[in-house]
Amino acid sequence: MSATGEVEGRRSALMLSFVGGFVDTFGFIVLFGLFTAHVTGNFVLIGAALARHGHQGIVGKLLALPMFIAAVAATRWLQRSREQRGRDSARLLVALQLALLVSFMACGLLAEPLGDPDALVVVAIGLIGVAAMAVQNAASRSVFAQLSPTTVMTGNVTQATMDLVDLAFDDTPAASTRARIAKMWPPIVAFAVGALAAGLGASSLGFAALLLPAATLLVLWWRLGGPADAP
Repeated sequence: MSATGEVEGRRSALMLSFVGGFVDTFGFIVLFGLFTAHVTGNFVLIGAALARHGHQGIVGKLLALPMFIAAVAATRWLQRSREQRGRDSARLLVALQLALLVSFMACGLLAEPLGDPDALVVVAIGLIGVAAMAVQNAASRSVFAQLSPTTVMTGNVTQATMDLVDLAFDDTPAASTRARIAKMWPPIVAFAVGALAAGLGASSLGFAALLLPAATLLVLWWRLGGPADAP
């Protein structure tokens, strides 16, 4: 990857990580504890609800995983079909995620205020959010595979911590270790900033706060159209 491509790739990772942190946190706040990106975490919440003999919001959490799988499969099918025709799919997947995120926001605005966690409209809105983040998860393992993961930061934090310990032990640390740390920490920070911004936005703006991650995706889509961008 060229120096220009590496810089653009880091910018793409920052933007996608911000979106990942924002949307997952936002969904958890406004959709009664639903994870839109970290969907397997919903099963932890289901188990906790059952232990407390509470069942609110379980329908959406149960449906999140099959919706996530279906959206990932559809995204992969779209990507492979496009690549068979010799066309890049990165910009298309960003546009698809943007369309789903805007739909998530629009439906939420129309339905506010949300009351019953198991109401059909609430479940449907949550599944649109899950579909949007499924696209980003699929893209992060395909067209953006060279970037750090942008939706779940556990692996990034683990690797960065291990590399920092290695730096302390090695008198002459490998260049790859330093490069990996430089690659990992900015997405971690961007994800955290997105999560904090979602907390503030959800409490003051409701679903209108999703304009921020939507605008971020729009900027990324625009940048991917440039000849210099090779994330």
